[in-house]
Amino acid sequence: MGEARFHTRRIGLLVTGNLLGGIGVAGGFAVGGLLVERLGGTSFAGLGQAASVLGSAVAAVPLAGLAARYGRRRSLAVGYALAMTGAVLIITAAVVAQVAVLLAGLALFGVAQAVNLQTRYAAADGVPAATRARLMSLVMWATTIGSVAGPNLSEPGERTGRLLGLPALTGPYLFAVLSFALAAVAVLFLPRAARAPVPAGPAGSGAAAGDPGADDTSPGADRADGVSPGTSPGTSPGTSQSTSPGAAPGGARAALGWALRHPVARLGVVLIAVAHAVMVMVMIMTPLHMQHHGMSLRLVGVVISLHVLGMYALSPLFGWLADRFGPVRVALAGMAMLAASVVLGFSAAALQAGSALTATALIVLGLGWSASMLSASVLLANAAPDRLRIPLQGATDAGMSYAGAVAAALAGPILAAGGFQAVNVAAAVILVPAVAVAAAALRARGEGGPRVSRPRDAAPAAERG
Repeated sequence: MGEARFHTRRIGLLVTGNLLGGIGVAGGFAVGGLLVERLGGTSFAGLGQAASVLGSAVAAVPLAGLAARYGRRRSLAVGYALAMTGAVLIITAAVVAQVAVLLAGLALFGVAQAVNLQTRYAAADGVPAATRARLMSLVMWATTIGSVAGPNLSEPGERTGRLLGLPALTGPYLFAVLSFALAAVAVLFLPRAARAPVPAGPAGSGAAAGDPGADDTSPGADRADGVSPGTSPGTSPGTSQSTSPGAAPGGARAALGWALRHPVARLGVVLIAVAHAVMVMVMIMTPLHMQHHGMSLRLVGVVISLHVLGMYALSPLFGWLADRFGPVRVALAGMAMLAASVVLGFSAAALQAGSALTATALIVLGLGWSASMLSASVLLANAAPDRLRIPLQGATDAGMSYAGAVAAALAGPILAAGGFQAVNVAAAVILVPAVAVAAAALRARGEGGPRVSRPRDAAPAAERG
């Protein structure tokens, strides 16, 4: 299979898997909080999302380990299979009216989010640094179709569930089971191709972490993601490494420790966690806020769809901007949009402005999450040395999900105590650490354009660490 055909087929299958996975994830998230509230009350509503995000967090590092050992194909397929099991368990929990079983199912269901997020890294494996952001953004964009369709399938799902005699709010999870099964099949067809090794220097050399013009395309001969077992993206399959970096928890800890010592990589790690926590806290409480003010489930689905549209639809634009002007500048724009969204959300609640201003706030929230998530992911992909890249990706996504889980767990009590205004105030407070880390990164590196995201000392520092 030729080089262009290999990448085209691979990206096409990643896009398909992300689309199908997005249907399942978004459809379940639209009603998950409502289902937990029905069984446990408003104060427990955030625990459903907390369980899902916690499941995503726990899965992130093991999935990265699977990717490092056996390739992206097996890692992604296993993740979708776990999420499908979770959806079945959620339906079962509703039938037997057991909150504990429901939370366990939601935790497994959350693995799908970890899988969908890790497909963005799969798109960047073994490709030139100059086009990395655009390819990552293309796979993220694919989630738009599925994620917008998912919440709007809530009502048809409910009708299907009623026809089958299932409890209310479980119908969308029937669609999730099918979506995750099809997504697993799609990623299992990621191509293996015998491809000649590309000469490369020692693993972890500056070529992978330094010059933006360096082409680190070096696909392996026997891996669906173009990386041979025991190596990481950008490393020739002929290059030896002493360890498989994602194979043990120590690899993830070492990678995270390295990133936290480097200002720009630290910005990537912190921004991913903060942006996700802000998004989760506001987004999961929006359906409850709307229903408490008499808005219909159909309207809730429309607003959440618009939010998800903001999360993914402009990803290619943000990818182009990151490649053209540098991911640090896009990261700053993302933080500004997140700040604007919480101001709009606070105003919508304070003025009781109805669905229009609430929807606007959710759209801006989605755009801020998209710009922040993509730019921070590119910061990590560009800065990390080869042997630390995969474990750093897993550790960062785990931290992101843990932050989201804490935000989700706190969101319900905050809503119950102070309403939607208090939720937005809390989200603004969460944003502060990212602003501080961004300021530190700019002081340390200066306004250096695209190269600000690619510290020249990245690989040597990793070897010293």
